[in-house]
Amino acid sequence: MTDDELVECAHNGNQAALEYLIKKYKNFVRAKSRSYFLVGADREDIIQEGMIGLYKAIRDYKTDRLASFRAFAELCITRQIITAIKTATRQKHQPLNSYVSLNKPIYDEESDRTLLDVLRGGKLTNPEELFISKEAYNLIENKITEMLSDLELNVLQEYLDGKSYQEIADNLNRHVKSVDNALQRVKRKLEVFLQKHNF
Repeated sequence: MTDDELVECAHNGNQAALEYLIKKYKNFVRAKSRSYFLVGADREDIIQEGMIGLYKAIRDYKTDRLASFRAFAELCITRQIITAIKTATRQKHQPLNSYVSLNKPIYDEESDRTLLDVLRGGKLTNPEELFISKEAYNLIENKITEMLSDLELNVLQEYLDGKSYQEIADNLNRHVKSVDNALQRVKRKLEVFLQKHNF
């Protein structure tokens, strides 16, 4: 049987024809996958992507096309592998781009307090400590509005809402550098306030 006939049988639900085509083209997939590298994956992962491409070729091939099944399969296999590589490359730096160092000073480079110091504090379970903590929170919240300018307060609110510097700049009709400067001032003022009140 020709490849076109086998594909037609596979389309009609013939499992044996589908398995035969997959087995027939497995070495072809292996040969195609040798010239590619997938970040964080081994050779078998690339072959697996190629096999998915082969399966899609069998599923989508129309026998009335001018191209042969082999040419169509090669195209589908290559596309599937390249798509997997592009996806892996896009996500490769995601953890590095969004990480937060536990040893970096929280407010600015001169600060002694790190995120690790804050995390070490643990949960408060003593009712007295919880009450004092709530009082401290209320004090900070009230003082923030006194300490910060309108711009700093607006920038801080937008920043706490999870917006990027560019989004904040667009929302407040300011330059990105102005937003960055405002946030640096907020951090310095909060650091001074927290040190002054021994938080």
